[in-house]
Amino acid sequence: MRSAELSKLTSIVKRWAAILSAALSCRATCTTRGFILTTCTTTDRSPRLLAYASFTITGDAVSPRDWNQYFCFEPDIAIAKGDSINDPTGQGRELRRRTGVWGIRSKGKVESELLEPHLRFLIERLQLPRADLRRLIEEQRAAVRFFCYWVNSSGTRVPDVPDDIRAMIEALGGTIEIDEYR
Repeated sequence: MRSAELSKLTSIVKRWAAILSAALSCRATCTTRGFILTTCTTTDRSPRLLAYASFTITGDAVSPRDWNQYFCFEPDIAIAKGDSINDPTGQGRELRRRTGVWGIRSKGKVESELLEPHLRFLIERLQLPRADLRRLIEEQRAAVRFFCYWVNSSGTRVPDVPDDIRAMIEALGGTIEIDEYR
């Protein structure tokens, strides 16, 4: 193996080791309150957001163009199954998206350390609830997810997901997932 190839391979291995190390320090918990909580420990103490949220519709038949028309705006992410994606390893492989995704996020649009304002922003932007949304999601065999990023370095903060939001997401057939970082 040539020196340049070995150097590139070493770089890739180090990058994946860091990713795996971070992933292995996480613990997922399914709660009785109707959402998934993942707790991760990090040594990164740089200033960062303490909370944000996103809404995604994913599935093999998800057509970003259809969801753009349905919601009447351009999302933060819109990728169809089969679209090409960048190779995160830097090996230059031609990779294709395994499933479609359409989504928006509150990051950079809401300034709050609490989850509720981020979730309410998404709900207002999407004009939820919508009477026909669950049917459309089921027709596309898609999944709906509200993903929440939550920093809890002190271990004393409690994620605030109000009952009305949980009930509305459940009525959509969606899930709430909270990734908690300590």
